[in-house]
Amino acid sequence: MSLRIGYVREHFSSPLLQFAEADGGRTFKLVECPSGTGQLIGRLEKDEIDVAIALTDPLISGIAKGSKAYKLVGSYVTTPLNWAVITGKDSQYNDISDLKGTTIGISRYGSGSQTMAYVMALQQGWPTSELIFQVNNDIRGLIDSVNDGSTSAFMWEWFTTKPFADAGECRFIGSVPTPWPSWLIAAHPTRAPAAALRPFLETLSEHVRAFNAPEQRASSDVAFIREKFGYPEDDIQAWLKTVGYPRSCAEIPRQVILDTLDVLQKAGFVQSPEGGFDVAQFVDTEIAHLV
Repeated sequence: MSLRIGYVREHFSSPLLQFAEADGGRTFKLVECPSGTGQLIGRLEKDEIDVAIALTDPLISGIAKGSKAYKLVGSYVTTPLNWAVITGKDSQYNDISDLKGTTIGISRYGSGSQTMAYVMALQQGWPTSELIFQVNNDIRGLIDSVNDGSTSAFMWEWFTTKPFADAGECRFIGSVPTPWPSWLIAAHPTRAPAAALRPFLETLSEHVRAFNAPEQRASSDVAFIREKFGYPEDDIQAWLKTVGYPRSCAEIPRQVILDTLDVLQKAGFVQSPEGGFDVAQFVDTEIAHLV
């Protein structure tokens, strides 16, 4: 069967895009989800995709809140994501501390832009129960909202947003790195059978390892990202110094799930059931290996 793979078309997706070019649509097709992980989860729920390569925290919080639309089946990026805190070009806000009590823009409820606002509030010592959000769907809507004053700020990955800041459309006033590895892989429990998922993850791992090789990072990775995304070479090289990928995409560190749940509970975004969370309930152990 041909899997429908939901993804966000960002530089992190480069090994996946290389895999897709080599596969030529034989075993899977890519489904772009520009609004991010909230959209990816929604498409899993609506039978529009079978697999999602998405942010760690929304995937884990969705299962913690009772979603049955997916389970975790693998890892994709092993390093944190650096979330820029972005405001309007002429706004009154110049520091993260200025945002207390204001309306924060998010792409969707349950998205990384929302969960990271909770993490930011936790770090700042703000009551997370008092956070106010406005849904603006995608990067364009989020930038428009900070410039028309309907929101004070929003959070998005640093290098994805940097071209807009460089063009003078918005301003960075800080950043909040995730306290966990940033990308996992999730799949619907019945629409993505093991017979299709295992070879997908195995071959994705090969492309990830190739992309991650020092000689590729020095030359062909830079050329690929510049061609696909148009980023300046200095930005690409700076990003490559910060990102790491797993040796095997079919492995999930148990500690990643535990640490993410711990922070999300402290931030008030998820509530632990009586007796605590069972990590095995988050993972399809027929596909992924908990390590």
